[in-house]
Amino acid sequence: MTQGETRDRASAGARSLLLTVLGEFVLPRGGEVWTGTLVTALGALGVEEKSARQALSRTAAEGLLGSARHGRRVRWSLTPAGDRLLREGTERIYGFMRGPHDWDGRWLVLTAGVPESQRRLRHRLRTRLTWLGLGSPSPGLWVIPDASKEAAVREVVRELDLGDRVFAWTGPSAGIGDPARLITAAWDLADVEKRYLAFIERFAGVTAATGREAFVNQVRIVQEWRRFPFLDPDLPAELLEHDWPGPRAAAVFHDLRNRWHRRAQAEWDTMDGEAGARP
Repeated sequence: MTQGETRDRASAGARSLLLTVLGEFVLPRGGEVWTGTLVTALGALGVEEKSARQALSRTAAEGLLGSARHGRRVRWSLTPAGDRLLREGTERIYGFMRGPHDWDGRWLVLTAGVPESQRRLRHRLRTRLTWLGLGSPSPGLWVIPDASKEAAVREVVRELDLGDRVFAWTGPSAGIGDPARLITAAWDLADVEKRYLAFIERFAGVTAATGREAFVNQVRIVQEWRRFPFLDPDLPAELLEHDWPGPRAAAVFHDLRNRWHRRAQAEWDTMDGEAGARP
């Protein structure tokens, strides 16, 4: 890996941690924060100050943060787009895998004709549909055994202005073909299962002796957990062939996050207070 690639990876990691911090600590407090607070918080997570400031600048350039000067200091605030992104993310992260759900046997199937030449649009569509849990068993085809996602998919189509390029259906399977083969083609569940087991092994039994450790642990566990809504379609039990580790991983996540939450929030208030008191 070249030095440039290493820097790019570090920058991407710093931005990802920044978004987690913004969602966990800034969003619940009205969406405003000092630069010094974020630099200190990211520093506790192993991010160098230069990388932290670059992550702030890039996030602002994406339209998610705005800034205002107060003398020599800068106070950041979430833009409407940033606020919406983090609220949607928080709802998805904490609502994901919360409990078993009944399945009415219906699927949602979507075809989308976006040419390879429009890579940016294809990427945006893939990102949004994957976030909703849809999988793609073949190019241009998206499926999910959850017809209740129709309204959310309709909104994605509207926002991306794809109404004249897509078609969608909801209903039960016709019983033609093997659903297991479709699922294998649409989602890499073997990889997801390995990730769940690794998540459980990494975090089960982790403790926090101090407020700073509680803060770091909370950010780290949310950072890891928030990947799963992109990876796991949360399939009905009827379509899973064995005991799925997702619910066990979810129990670990919610238990530990709740255990660390109060001390992590208090640690944030301390860091924010110190930053606000600096001249």
